[in-house]
Amino acid sequence: MMKHDAIIALNSSISRVITKRETGQTIAYDDNGNEVAWDADAVAKKEAELIAAFKLQNLRDERNLLIAETDWWDMSDTPDMTDAQKKYRQDLRDITKTYSSLDDVKWPTKPE
Repeated sequence: MMKHDAIIALNSSISRVITKRETGQTIAYDDNGNEVAWDADAVAKKEAELIAAFKLQNLRDERNLLIAETDWWDMSDTPDMTDAQKKYRQDLRDITKTYSSLDDVKWPTKPE
């Protein structure tokens, strides 16, 4: 759960976080089992940051796979890359300048 990760990220003394199924209440504990207070606004902000970072990493992972599929275009024993192929690979490398998640990304068209 990202909320749990956010709570832990904001307070190094917290070692365990639970959300009670019955009430939905989230409680944080230190190593000694003591309950530790946490700031809901700070956690919400941190959770949003963690979600954004997770989505960006998913975008980068997918982008890297697409680039890897075209690595052979740049091998010494293949013909020179076309301008369209070079542009496609550059557009893939630049994708995170425009998009931050897979939710709305518009991938460039792969040339033949």
